Amino acid sequence: MANKVQSKCLGCGDIFTVDVRNRGRQKYCPKRACRAAGKAARQRRRSHRRARGVALQDALVSQVVETPEDLACRALQDALRCQGPVLIGLIAHLSDSALQEDIASTTRGLLQLGQDILSGQTSHAPQTSAAP
Repeated sequence: MANKVQSKCLGCGDIFTVDVRNRGRQKYCPKRACRAAGKAARQRRRSHRRARGVALQDALVSQVVETPEDLACRALQDALRCQGPVLIGLIAHLSDSALQEDIASTTRGLLQLGQDILSGQTSHAPQTSAAP
């Protein structure tokens, strides 16, 4: 009889012998009214847990009003998606020439400089003027 545990019922307050299989969990005695009270308490706890759980839908996110600065940023991001034409335009602007031969020559020089920098060779002196 060492396995028998006695506890006080939360429903009626009487002392009762706890079922060995439910030791530590059984809080109500086996009387019909106390079992009903225990069931109601468990359901309240469950619905309370469910109510504060994860919602089925995401919360609405408020929309941010765009300022003119935001619009300028978005336009820049759109322009950067077209990297090829932007890069060619930048090289043409830096070399101050729209000729394809000049752009190709400047591109080869910039590519070589970039490769040298990435490989650790920094023997190139900084350019003071753009090549024609």
